[in-house]
Amino acid sequence: MKEGIVKFFNETKGFGFIKENGTNDEYFVHVSGLVDKIKENDEVTFDLQEGKKGLMAVNVKRK
Repeated sequence: MKEGIVKFFNETKGFGFIKENGTNDEYFVHVSGLVDKIKENDEVTFDLQEGKKGLMAVNVKRK
């Protein structure tokens, strides 16, 4: 599991981005990859999975 902070999440459109702790890497997150509801600045844990446009965050849970 990786850890990060929700940089942006649009509930209406169902997607956003998570910034991984310790790196400057950002990953796309879709509402289908959420375990818990998230919002901006939430601390989260997540896994990575190959998506249509590269790696995306899945199994996203609030810490």
